[in-house]
Amino acid sequence: MITPVSAATLRVSLLPVEYGRAIPVAGSIVFADNQGPEPAARIRSVAAPREIALQEHRLRISADSSLRQLSIAGTGSAPKITVDLETGAVRFARQGRIFGLGEGGPQFDRSGHLYAMKNGEEVRDLAVNGARLPIPWLISTAGWALFLHSPLGRFDLTEPEGKFERLDSEPPLPLDFFVMVADRPPGIMKEYARLTGFPHLPPRWALGYQQSHRTLASREEVLGEAKTFREKKLPCDVLIYLGTGFCPSGWNTGHGSFTFNASVFPDPGVMIRELSAENFKVVLHVVNPPPGLHGRASDTGPAAHDETDAARYWQKHLDVFRLGVGGWWPDEGDALGPIECLVRNRMYWEGPQLERPTERPYALHRNGYAGLQRYGWLWSGDIDSTWEVLRAQIAVGINTGLSGIPFWGTDTGGFVTTPELTGELYARWFQFSAFCPLFRSHGRTWKLRLPWQWNTGDYGPTELNGYHGKSGLPDPKELHNPEIEPICRKYLELRSQLMPYTYTVVRESHDTGLPIMRALWLHYPTDLAAVERADEYLWGRDILVAPVTEKGAAEREVYLPAGSWWDFWTEKAVEGGRTLTRPVDLATLPLFVRAGAVLPTGPVRQYAAENHDEPLRFTVYPGAEGAFDLYEDDGVSFEYERDRVMRLRAQWSDRDRQLALSLVEGSLPPEASSHKFELRVAGESEVKEFEFSGAPLTVRL
Repeated sequence: MITPVSAATLRVSLLPVEYGRAIPVAGSIVFADNQGPEPAARIRSVAAPREIALQEHRLRISADSSLRQLSIAGTGSAPKITVDLETGAVRFARQGRIFGLGEGGPQFDRSGHLYAMKNGEEVRDLAVNGARLPIPWLISTAGWALFLHSPLGRFDLTEPEGKFERLDSEPPLPLDFFVMVADRPPGIMKEYARLTGFPHLPPRWALGYQQSHRTLASREEVLGEAKTFREKKLPCDVLIYLGTGFCPSGWNTGHGSFTFNASVFPDPGVMIRELSAENFKVVLHVVNPPPGLHGRASDTGPAAHDETDAARYWQKHLDVFRLGVGGWWPDEGDALGPIECLVRNRMYWEGPQLERPTERPYALHRNGYAGLQRYGWLWSGDIDSTWEVLRAQIAVGINTGLSGIPFWGTDTGGFVTTPELTGELYARWFQFSAFCPLFRSHGRTWKLRLPWQWNTGDYGPTELNGYHGKSGLPDPKELHNPEIEPICRKYLELRSQLMPYTYTVVRESHDTGLPIMRALWLHYPTDLAAVERADEYLWGRDILVAPVTEKGAAEREVYLPAGSWWDFWTEKAVEGGRTLTRPVDLATLPLFVRAGAVLPTGPVRQYAAENHDEPLRFTVYPGAEGAFDLYEDDGVSFEYERDRVMRLRAQWSDRDRQLALSLVEGSLPPEASSHKFELRVAGESEVKEFEFSGAPLTVRL
């Protein structure tokens, strides 16, 4: 069956006659498999070629006389695809750069490699590229994409003609895949989101800094470290506690247990209330349940997940969750299949809502599948603490976003401590993480992931047993570095100040499927130099981020796409369409803002929900016309689904040097406490104060 499911997407479902229209369900697509338009053609009827229009392209579909091969060819950038009906193999011409395929594996352009679509951390390149979360989704810079819905398979991209083939020895059919074409890259991302689900909207606090812990000494240490964040005025929203058998004194005891460790959490309910009173969210680490706890045990690993099993297993969480836990960190899951991984992801989204229907849940996963974006976050697994890994993780993050998963990050500083983990490397990684959706520090020898630890002379618990390769400790001289804490403070505060911009970008991701960390290709598809950049990216539409990943760097080469740009730190204008050399010191992450950007920033908050009476500031970067639709909601509930939101359109006229403000139709006005605003132009000292209560307003400079 060949069915146009939208103006840009064609579905090809090849089924034995006895299947009718029943397509195997994998849980990854969001529309009903047996609903939608009638097929435009059936394979028995395409011995004579048929044409189907997708946007401005016409796809020609034909089968050979023996019905052994199906061919799809189109005009312009449309892909050329052949299907071997005897083996189920799908071949396609590899035009352009190839992105996608989920998290991990060889980066950045996927061409030239084999992808077995292996799930989890049992991979050779774990230390550098991180864990694998395979998604059978290819996106080409030539303007097309493929999503292989069923069955599972592997990709061979080593030849000019790419190939998808099934993993098992079952019959070649059924085979179900989607072909997409679009004029602009954001259009392709939106098509993928329509198929597999648009990203959820997380609570705003999840976008704040998250501090992770491992070996804990006592109740006093747990509460004292939280107190230190507040006393030092280092912004932090989330405290995460490891457990389930990975360290001798984590939050619980016994692998998979939901029983608090009494030596460090003697009165967990009281402690969680104390942490909540200081406006910290508590997130707890969990692993796979043991076989038989919530379902069928597989021959190779933990219990399998189906909906009944998951519902039963969620009940095991309730006593702990009812103490006030803010979210979960579901680790492991490597032995689960894609469908089971997705059920697990879904459980941590839907289960919490049964208890707290007015609160958006939070869960940080290591495993999942296409559709994970509907339910939770992802981190890249147990990577090493080296400069090579920091460089590699930039491309991993960009590609994960192009795979439809916007909420991603790394263990800041890397997980496995090596002698390369100096204060310098931690500072550079911290800067990068400040511009990742997940801003979390975690790793073995975990106290070196605290912003203030690099000037204490103390490693804390070292935790090197069981790790080989490059594992080790930095030189003790590195633990007397007074520069690191102020640098961490700088980027914690910047992350907080940029929250109005970042939260608006997150809502855009929820609405469009666009990632938050964006490949330059998404907005500059005709700029070949931009398309190939794997070491820099866009944070939303307007900010270009170029992490420093060389030890001892005094400068950083940055490519700026065509147009005018502004150096964020110096507020000097520079012309793009070229590579420039930006001097850097240890405290500087090169950031550039495109001309025409209207960048909203707020005051530094110690946590996302902290009340503040300081005005919100719009900084305009002149040199082009521009606009920004500032988005606000309560940051916690699902009231946004009832349009209980504010969208404030700020439109900059570069010629007239004025900013026009108005509410988007259907928007609520700002709250009374949010009426105060400021306006300034980059590179200029004048700051104009004004109030906006909902009526259209023009502010002139």
